[in-house]
Amino acid sequence: MAQTKEIKKKIGSVQNTKKITSAMELVASSKMKKTQDAMKKGKPYSQKIVELIDNLAGASSEYKHPFFQTSDQKTDIYIVVGTDKGLCGGLNSNLFKLALRNMAKRETDGRKVKAVLFGKKATEVFSRLKNAEVLGSASRLGDIPTVEDVIGAAQIAIAEFEKGTIGNVYLYGNEFVNTMSQSPFERRILPIANIESEQQSKKVWDYIYEPGSKEILDLLLKRYIETQIYQAVIENNACEQAAKMLAMKNATENAEEIIKELQLVYNNARQAAITQELSEIVGGAAAI
Repeated sequence: MAQTKEIKKKIGSVQNTKKITSAMELVASSKMKKTQDAMKKGKPYSQKIVELIDNLAGASSEYKHPFFQTSDQKTDIYIVVGTDKGLCGGLNSNLFKLALRNMAKRETDGRKVKAVLFGKKATEVFSRLKNAEVLGSASRLGDIPTVEDVIGAAQIAIAEFEKGTIGNVYLYGNEFVNTMSQSPFERRILPIANIESEQQSKKVWDYIYEPGSKEILDLLLKRYIETQIYQAVIENNACEQAAKMLAMKNATENAEEIIKELQLVYNNARQAAITQELSEIVGGAAAI
């Protein structure tokens, strides 16, 4: 009977785990809806500013902003948007593999890397690298971070690029394809080039700047970069909750399978114990 007690204890333990994973699945599902709504609210603004920057890039101006100019510098900045918590499947690992693979590939060309990190998981991975200098990090931003929480770290990358010591700034994050699928991406955000808006105008716009092209472009282009980074953080949060919901759903289903298997083992062990007791009783009665 000692064996059946151990099996019953295991069944109880797995049932408790199942309750936890099931509850976490429901929480992730609720949070995913909120993060999806926040992501959708920010997209119209993001798309409109991309369209405007696209027009500005093709417009003739007496002032050529540094953000449009390429550089021969051999140092790049990687802005990596990860999560604060785990239990979200391969969301972080797939993203980090993409960044590290591209980093190793560019190192063969003599390029160096500096990093700006969002999320505790990204900080844990990239802060241990000897070939990457961490310029800044932000974590514990919450499910729907405010713009102020994100802009601080974003401005670090912008300030470094303005110094003229940075060749490229790359943004790494996860794209929300659907609830079942999230895809890691790399996007070069500086220098600005080849911007294609969804409703690209066939006309080449020319603008009259007031008070001047430098003041307008300085403000607008920085806002564009900050918007790209903020939108990536919001979208990554939606990806995190979707991946977590799917991971907890799979964990709950696995727990159910384990419980079924343990229940069969328990029934077999209990039946064997009963059969043995009956055999002992019959054997004892026959001896008398």
